[in-house]
This record gives sequence, structure tokens and C-alpha cells, in this order.
Amino acid sequence: MDQGKRVKARRMACGGVVGAANSIFGGGGGMIAVPMLKNTGLDEKRAHATAILVILPVSLLSFLLYAVKGLYDFSVLIPTAIGVTAGGLLGAKLLGKLPTKAVNLTFAFLQLTAGLFLFFSY
Repeated sequence: MDQGKRVKARRMACGGVVGAANSIFGGGGGMIAVPMLKNTGLDEKRAHATAILVILPVSLLSFLLYAVKGLYDFSVLIPTAIGVTAGGLLGAKLLGKLPTKAVNLTFAFLQLTAGLFLFFSY
């Protein structure tokens, strides 16, 4: 298998893992996508931006599947959507301006914090 096909196969496998994680956990696929995309050859900032792009369709599909089963709460939609939109705009602007090392360290800190929160909340 040539190099291009290997990279494509790795990215498809990455997509499968990200999609499964996002659907099972109701999010978080993007946090898995970033290191996996970096592993397939994307630089740090491109991996972060691409993770956002690839998580949109799987998030929509997951929502539809959950909605069919009645597993949603629309009361949080508007306030959460406003916050996510504002944060997304700010984050997209910051990603282009921050040094790669700062992005990497911030991302690692957020992953560690989320992991510790989950670990100690049970």
C-alpha cells in the first residue's frame, strides 16, 4: 500500500473512532480527533480546525438518532447555543493568533482537567 493510501486509511480509522466516541459520550470526539489527526500528518492548528469540521456531521447524525429515541432536552438549546457560538467565534480568532505551543499546552490542560473532573466525580 502506498503512502497516500495508508494516510487515507488511517484518517478513515480516526473518523470511525471519533464518530463512535462522539456518539457514545455525547461529545468529546473533537478532543480525540486532534491527536489522531496530528498522528496522520496534520500540524497542530490544522488538526484543531479540522476536528471542528469533521465533528459537525457526526454531531448532527448523533442528535437525530437521540431525538428519535426522545433523549434530548430542548430547554438548554438556546442558552447553550448562544454560549457555544460566542465561544466558537472567540476560539477561532484566537487559534490563528496564538503560538502553536500555547495551543498545545492549553489543549493538554483542558484534557487533563476534564479527565480529573470525570475521575473524581464518581
